[in-house]
Amino acid sequence: MKAIALETYGGPDVLHPVDLPDPHPGPGQVRVRVHAAAIAPVDTMLRTGLLAEMNAGLHPPFVPGMEVAGVVDEVGDDIDPALAVEAGQKVVGFVDNLGAHGGYSDYVVLPAASVTRIPEGASAPEAASFINNSMTALNALEALHLPTGATLLVTGAAGSVGGYLAQLAHHAGLRVITIAGSGDDDLVRSFGADQIVHRGPDAAREVVARVPGGVDAVADAALLGDDIVGAIRDGGQLATFRPYHGDPGRGIRVHGLNVRQRATDHPAITHLRDLVNEGVLTMRVGTVLPAAEAPEAHRLLDAGGVRDRIILEFPVHEPSDERTTHETLADPTH
Repeated sequence: MKAIALETYGGPDVLHPVDLPDPHPGPGQVRVRVHAAAIAPVDTMLRTGLLAEMNAGLHPPFVPGMEVAGVVDEVGDDIDPALAVEAGQKVVGFVDNLGAHGGYSDYVVLPAASVTRIPEGASAPEAASFINNSMTALNALEALHLPTGATLLVTGAAGSVGGYLAQLAHHAGLRVITIAGSGDDDLVRSFGADQIVHRGPDAAREVVARVPGGVDAVADAALLGDDIVGAIRDGGQLATFRPYHGDPGRGIRVHGLNVRQRATDHPAITHLRDLVNEGVLTMRVGTVLPAAEAPEAHRLLDAGGVRDRIILEFPVHEPSDERTTHETLADPTH
């Protein structure tokens, strides 16, 4: 099979097609023929070497990609019947990528618990767009464990993780305060924001002006760190999505979160799919590119300001390949 991988760390152009052995499922696993894979900031962290420790002792190529949509085409032995996974099923999958095992591949083998049926009527790019970031948001909200009516501040609310935080928090009955750019008001309101503070050096003070004493918790999708802890009340909470080495003091609890721990949380994966079906969560697809254009996809993400997901379509067709009609998971009329 072909995959998009890197053999040295660096800029987007280190990504290129490689040939890898076809994988096959073992007990409790399924193989997914990938139709689409989403680009995420964690992929750029892998590409630039920020996650080099994760692959310590392993030899390249290293394949990025933590969320895919495709079709189950091989099923291993000893699959839990409760998972109801079978060949031919259209699925979305959470990929705990490591070494040459990653979502930017024509095929990927996953634990059966890591896949679930795609949302109703979803195209391949749509189905690949939601699982990792919505799981990141769910992981944060479950760690914070705020009661109904509590006040949550979401930074970076126009982004994918921030948007899902706002949607899930609104659905849970929290009071949602958001920080976003001045041009994103309508988008953020559509996610359920009760109040919007525009990003800038005075954002924390503006939040406290609106919520005297400070918010109960911050979910810091924009990675503001020390610049936002002043918006949290004494004894409140801070959820962070990358290592945070500060000390907010005032009894504020810090939750350092790693979504990979939820890779086989099948009930949560299925719950998030169900929330998409119910219209609670949105599938946000922006640019869709052929897999071989992964360098361009990473350049777009590196440039910043991305609101909707960048998606790669598979299989990998190198420039010399005879292009074939792309297969999708959706009805052709969708």
